[in-house]
Amino acid sequence: MGSAVDGDSSAQAAGEDGDGDGDGHSSPAPRDWPRGFGEASWWPLVTAVGIAGLYFGGAFALLSRGEEPLVGQWLPPLVLVGGVVIFLGGLYGWTYHGFVSAYWDRTTGGADVRAGIDLRWGMVLFLATDVMTFSAGFVYYFFVRTGEWPPGELPELLSSLVLVNTAVLIASSVTLHVAHEGIRDGHRRRFLGLLGVTVLLGLVFVGGQLLEYYELLVVEGTGVTDVFGSAFFALTGLHGLHVALGVVVLGVVFVRALAGQFDADRHVAVSTASMYWHFVDLVWVVLVVILYVGSVA
Repeated sequence: MGSAVDGDSSAQAAGEDGDGDGDGHSSPAPRDWPRGFGEASWWPLVTAVGIAGLYFGGAFALLSRGEEPLVGQWLPPLVLVGGVVIFLGGLYGWTYHGFVSAYWDRTTGGADVRAGIDLRWGMVLFLATDVMTFSAGFVYYFFVRTGEWPPGELPELLSSLVLVNTAVLIASSVTLHVAHEGIRDGHRRRFLGLLGVTVLLGLVFVGGQLLEYYELLVVEGTGVTDVFGSAFFALTGLHGLHVALGVVVLGVVFVRALAGQFDADRHVAVSTASMYWHFVDLVWVVLVVILYVGSVA
C-alpha cells in the first residue's frame, strides 16, 4: 500500500513538473487548468513593465525640461522607446500564449466552455481595476474644481475635432457589436467586414487625438504641468493609451479572424475584446461630459 501511495505521489509530482506528462503543463500552473491559462505565464508581467516604461518616459520628459533639467535629454526617448518595445512584445506573447498557441488542438467541449468563462471573468476583473484607475484621476479633477475656477486661462477644448472623434469612437462600438452578433449567428463575411471597419475607426480616433494634442501643446502652447493641464492630459492620455491597446487587440482578433479561427461556437476572444472596447468607449463619453463640456460649465 505504501508503494502505491508513493507511486501516486511520484506521478503527481511528475505531472506538476510538466516533464513527460501528457497535458503539457509547466509548474506552477494547476494541472486541471487548460494550457495557456494560469500563473505559469510571465507575459502579463512583461506587459506591465512596458506600460511602466511609458509612464516613466513621460515623467522623465517633464523632468528634462526647464533651465535646470533633472535628467538628460536623451533619457526620455530611450525609456519611451524601450517601454513601447517591451509593451508590444509582452502583449504579443500574452495574446499568443493565451489564445493562439493551442487553439487548433482544442475542441468545443466542456474544457473550452470553462476556459471561456474564466477569460470573461478575467476581463471583468481587469475592467474593475480600470474603473478604479480612472476614478483616481477623476477624483483629482473634482478636487481641482472645488477651488477657484477656472485656474487660469483654459484652451478651447470642445472643438469640432473632439466632436468628430467622439462620433467615430461611438460608431466603432456599433460596428463591433454588429460584427460580434454576426459571428455568433454564423455570418462570417459580415463579421470580417465590420471588424475591419472597427479597427480602422480606432486608428482614426488615435490619429485624431494625436492631432488634438499637437494643436493644444504645439500650436496653442497649453501647459502640461499646471493645475488643469495635469488633470486633462493625465486622463485623456491614459484613455488614449487604452484605445491604442484596444486597436492592437482588435487587430490581433482581426488577423485571427482572417485565418478562420472564429465561428458561431468559438468566439471567446471576440467577446472579451468587445467588453474592453465598449468600456473604453464609455469612459470617453464620460471624459467628454466631465472634462470638455464640464470645464466651461
